[in-house]
Amino acid sequence: MLYQNELFQPLKRGQKLDGYIKQIREDGKIDLNQPGYGKVVSPTDDILNKLKANNGTLMLSDKSPPEAIYATFGVSKKVFKQAIGALYKKQLISIDKNGITLV
Repeated sequence: MLYQNELFQPLKRGQKLDGYIKQIREDGKIDLNQPGYGKVVSPTDDILNKLKANNGTLMLSDKSPPEAIYATFGVSKKVFKQAIGALYKKQLISIDKNGITLV
């Protein structure tokens, strides 16, 4: 079973995605989840594009409310933090209390 609050992309019947079994429930249903880093690849590109479009700065950071992150990128705060962490490790952005900046 895929939960709506854990999906941040539209799905079509019969569509195939990579994932893993999170839990097998007592009623026999299986809870599924997408692999962690696979969810990060797309948001990193979106974040970089948004930064370039906004003169290299965004007023979102790891301290931003989840609603603001979802409204901007359509991903959870966890996925956003993974994405900016990946960009930070590649030294493509800097993170401060006001937001993120393109390096």
